[in-house]
Amino acid sequence: MHVILWEFEVKRGSEAEFERAYGSEGDWVRMFRRAAGFLGADLLHDCGTAGRYVTLDRWTTQEAFEACRLGARAEYEALDKRCERLTRKETLLGRFEMLEAPGAAPAAAPLRRRGARPRAPR
Repeated sequence: MHVILWEFEVKRGSEAEFERAYGSEGDWVRMFRRAAGFLGADLLHDCGTAGRYVTLDRWTTQEAFEACRLGARAEYEALDKRCERLTRKETLLGRFEMLEAPGAAPAAAPLRRRGARPRAPR
């Protein structure tokens, strides 16, 4: 899994609009959902610093994200421009690859109750 982390310093008075745009049902997520390989996004608010937020965007691969960004280039750039006025600062914290925790089941492996039979494909 490919994870992209962004940090934002949101202008005072713009927090609600920022949260609507970047939240789980916001403009960015609605655009990303139309792309193959998008797994989800989270918006975090810093409990100790007013106006500080972090987003975590999850993709199957970096290539999936790049394909979305290029495929929806005009929409991506227009949304980015519109949201730019809400922030004082935007910082890419990094692009990361998810590692499995030692002894953890692979993320794609469904967990079953003991004795449960696998379901037939529909």
